[in-house]
Amino acid sequence: MAAPRARRRDEPAPPARVMSIHAHPDDQEFTVAGTLARWAKAGSAIVTVCVTRGEAGSNRDTPADMTRERLAAIREEEQRRACRVLGIEEVVFLGHQDGVLQPTIALRRDLTRLIRRYRPDAVVCGDPTVRFHGNRYMNHPDHRVAADVALDAVFPSAETRFIFEELLDEGLAPHHVKEVYLHGSDAPDTFVDISDVLDVKVRALREHRSQLGDWDPTPMLTSWARQQGRPRRLAAAEAFRRMVLEDDAG
Repeated sequence: MAAPRARRRDEPAPPARVMSIHAHPDDQEFTVAGTLARWAKAGSAIVTVCVTRGEAGSNRDTPADMTRERLAAIREEEQRRACRVLGIEEVVFLGHQDGVLQPTIALRRDLTRLIRRYRPDAVVCGDPTVRFHGNRYMNHPDHRVAADVALDAVFPSAETRFIFEELLDEGLAPHHVKEVYLHGSDAPDTFVDISDVLDVKVRALREHRSQLGDWDPTPMLTSWARQQGRPRRLAAAEAFRRMVLEDDAG
């Protein structure tokens, strides 16, 4: 059992400041919660950004009298509880419309504002170039839009002084993000061992009761973690394409 532990030395060090950007409450918990739990445990300061409030995320078990506003409030609280399980104290909801997310300049400005305000070393988001995961799941359009705009906010908007000059008037100076972790990529090159926090990931996801109902996600998350860890002979991992944006002088 020593070999999987030794593999951790191949992992990048946990970033000091992290911003996790996703479209909906629960996206983060399905995908990268193990990595975030590991980093939070190591002392990383993490902020979770939900581009929408998840108000379109109803299912067959949703009560007939449920409204979009009530569901949004429920899902916001579920996300906050999930983040507390992971060790994340700060959650931001941008309130863009769920289900019909568009890659607008307004959304890019909102994400640029947050990056300049929180000044993360690393941003975690999806891979917007991936439309299909295998032959059973089509990547949600909101997922692709959120990831695409997050990357545009990282570069060039957050670090370019005269893009969104109004942010300078808000006291938000340009900020250079050092690295980006893209989950769901077809070409992952970085693997984070989540063996000792897989149970934390499961507990965090189960906080999203409005979406999961009585379903136990443990077998699915365990299978996904095993598959992602296989290239590095890890029992459980999350896989990323890692973009290193820091220049040699940084």
